[in-house]
Order: sequence, then structure tokens, then C-alpha cells
Amino acid sequence: MTDTFSQGPDLAMGVPSGDIPEGGMLAGHVGDRAVLLARTSGGLYAVGAECTHYHGPLAEGLIVGDTVRCPWHHARFCLKTGEALGAPAIDPIACWTVEERDGQVRVTSQAAETPRPSPREAAQKRVVIIGGGAAGFAAAERLRRDGFAGDIIMLSADSDPPYDRPNCSKDYLAGKAPQEWMPLRDAGFYAQNRIDLRLGAQVERFDPAARTVLVKGGETLAYDTLILATGAEPQRPPIPGLDGPDVYLLRTLKDADTIIAAAERAKGAAVIGASFIGLEVAASLRQRGLEVHVVAPESVPLEKVMGGELGAWVKGVHEAEGVVFHLGRKVLGYAGGQVTMDQGEPIRADFVVVGAGVRPRVALAEAAGLKVDNGVVVDDRLRTSADGVYAVGDIARYPDPVSGDLVRIEHWVHAERQGQHVARLILGEDAPFDDPPFFWSHHYDKGVNYSGHAEGFDPPEIDGSLAREDAIVRFRRGGKLLAVATVNRDLDSLKAEEAFEKG
Repeated sequence: MTDTFSQGPDLAMGVPSGDIPEGGMLAGHVGDRAVLLARTSGGLYAVGAECTHYHGPLAEGLIVGDTVRCPWHHARFCLKTGEALGAPAIDPIACWTVEERDGQVRVTSQAAETPRPSPREAAQKRVVIIGGGAAGFAAAERLRRDGFAGDIIMLSADSDPPYDRPNCSKDYLAGKAPQEWMPLRDAGFYAQNRIDLRLGAQVERFDPAARTVLVKGGETLAYDTLILATGAEPQRPPIPGLDGPDVYLLRTLKDADTIIAAAERAKGAAVIGASFIGLEVAASLRQRGLEVHVVAPESVPLEKVMGGELGAWVKGVHEAEGVVFHLGRKVLGYAGGQVTMDQGEPIRADFVVVGAGVRPRVALAEAAGLKVDNGVVVDDRLRTSADGVYAVGDIARYPDPVSGDLVRIEHWVHAERQGQHVARLILGEDAPFDDPPFFWSHHYDKGVNYSGHAEGFDPPEIDGSLAREDAIVRFRRGGKLLAVATVNRDLDSLKAEEAFEKG
């Protein structure tokens, strides 16, 4: 997409050198193109001023070394080349020619695109990826972007090519994001880049000793490297009526379309579970004008993840928009358009969405004899217990460099970055995966950014005011900082992520 933002100074006319100090940035324009000036490590750079993921304003982000990071979703770009170095952005930002003379800085012209690397031979001639979500796509895309010349086969059980899964519960479900926003790449990308994407593919098993994958239908595929990116599946509680036709799970784009169709003919809905997905679904359905009830066993939503104060704030955001909570309640069943609970009157609901968490899809790994413990156990290079097999995304349980714990992270950006890291390892790099986890959760026009990972923590420390929607929440365990959540403090969120990277 082309930036058409035209606020700030006309950089073609020039600005004083002092307006861009070391480590500083200045947003302006050249004609109708938004351009960002940045000075770092003695260099002066001019690049596109908007993130290529969802047009976040890079001038409000953070310079780290010779990169600039987006304040919204923490995408990373190289200031020298414009390349997207870290998910969720994939496309580069434009680069411009800049000159500094007589105390003035002037942007002169747009630079030519950085050429793609020459094809690179690797010891691995064929990479097979099981899974077509964030991690699998990111691995395949990065391999080709970095010049991998071998075969890439992606076996996806989904019926759609890789898409922006977080939007399935956010703007797309709310009716604010059109269908064309959802694919991560257009239909021609896979053929043009020799990525053999097979949709609706069911893998029956793989054999690490023989290095083969058996696909349903009888085809056997040999591989040099296998990437397991099977993701997670939503849980359906064994409660009477929750297996009925008006009860939905949300994981895929097809699921989202099914819920949208149900919402268009309904007046009210119930969401079972106050998880991030459940609450985002509640917000999206409210924005479609439905009466929405949320039923969950906990007394405060998200308390185990973000603490009581932040969880109560999120609950208040939803209540202000008309969502009705039934907390501390157990669902007994759904029948005749009513959700019955262990306490209180039944809830009238034309349909139900279950948001009761997910479980990792590890059956293939278990059958192949890989080490499995609440996910597929991997080392700091995301290698499984079988030679030539990596695991990435929701299924990977890896050593967290901050806490030292084995952790399994269910975040979109983290899954993409794991896939990208494995691609680099296949091409010869040798470095541990140490990116801090990051996710964002939006509820109406309000959101929370979260960097790090804390499965257990002391009472959170809050700087600022949640009531004023301006706060930093720090999560420690035994005095060690494990995670930071922010509300309307995007720059602080980026700084926290950088601090975790530095250890």
C-alpha cells in the first residue's frame, strides 16, 4: 500500500539539521508520500513513515540500533534498507535518498527497491511444513525472501490460504475489516514463489527416522527438514447442548464467517468463557448491535493472566458498552435458545460462542515419538527431540530466556517470529530464539499491549491510572520482572520489549 499522509514539514524543501538529533525522528512528507527522517549511529535515513502491517505511525515508535519499531504491533524495519525484519510486518517500507548540507536536511528522491537476494543453496533441499497458520507461513515466506532455492511444501488443514487470524475475533468479526484485508498474501504469491501450498491437506503421520510424511490419500513426501506448525484447537466443554448447531467455536476464517452469518439474523448471543478471544468476540458482536452476555467461572476476567486490577478495567470497558457479565457461574446447558447456569435466571441467546481456551495439536508429534509435555518440547533453537524436525507457534514449548521456565506461547506475532527464526536457521544461522513474547488485545477503541510472559506473579505494580486509561502494569515474580502490560503507553511497551531483549 502507498502512504498518502501529508502532515508535517515538506522534507523535499528541507528542514534544519537540529530537528533530527541523534536517536531522533521527524515525520513529514514528500509530495503526497509520508516520509520519516531518522538519525542513528551517525547515519541519516529517510524511509516510509507508516508501518506496512496496519499503517502504524513509525515516528511514535522506537529506534533500536539501525531499526525502527512500530508502536502498535511492534513490527521492525531496517532504516538502511527498509526491510521488514520482524513480524507482524512482511512488506518493506520505502527508502528515500537524503542529503545534509549547510545545516539543512533534504529528501531528494525515492531510492530503488533493495534487490532480492540471489538463490541460496542449503544442505536441506526440501522443507515440508505441516500447518498453514502464522508460524508456517512466516517460515515459508522468510525462506523464499532470504533466497532459499529448495522445495517448500506447506500442508494446511485449513480451507483458506494463510490469513490474519487475530482479525477473526477483532475488526473482521465486528464488520470493520473487509474480506480483502484478511489474506497475508494474494492468491498468486505461492505459485510465484514456488511454495507448494496444499489446502485441506490431512497429514496422517510422519516418520522422523525415514524423514517422510504420509498425507491422507496415500501420498508419501520425503523431507530434509520438517517444520511442525500445527497450532492449537479451541476446546468445547462437555456440557449438554454445546455440541448443537447454534453453538460455535472460533479459530478459522470460516468460523468467523459462520458467526457473522448467525449474527446477521440474531438479536442476542452468549459467550461462554472470558478469555481474550471470548471478550474480543463479545466486543465485536456488541458492535454489530447484538445483546451480549458473557458467562465464566472466574470472578474477574483475565485475572490469571493480567491481575485483578487490569482484568477489572477490561470488564468495565465491556460493561460500558452494554455487555452483561455472569461471573462465578457454571454453565449447565444450552437448549431452546437458553443458556442455563448453576445460579441465576437462564440467558436468552439466539446462538452461543465458546471461548474456553485452546489446546495444542500434538497428536502427530506424540505418534512420531517426539518429546511432548503440554506442547512439543524444543530447545533454544526450536529443535524437537527428533533430528531435522522443528516445532513453532502454539505447539512449541521452549526455554524462556527471561524466566528460565519452559513456556508455550499462544500469540500471533510470536508464532510468526518463531517461523522466521527457523527459516534463518535452515539457511545457516546459528542463534537461540530469544524474542520476548508480545501480543495486543483490542476491545472497542481501547487496547492492551503486553510484552514478556508471566505464568505466575506477585501482585502487579501499576504506574499511572487505569481509570484515566494511561497506565503501565509490571508483573514480577520474586522480584524479577517477567512482563509489562500497557494501556495507551505504546512507547513504554516498545521500551519494555527492548529491555527484555537485553536481558
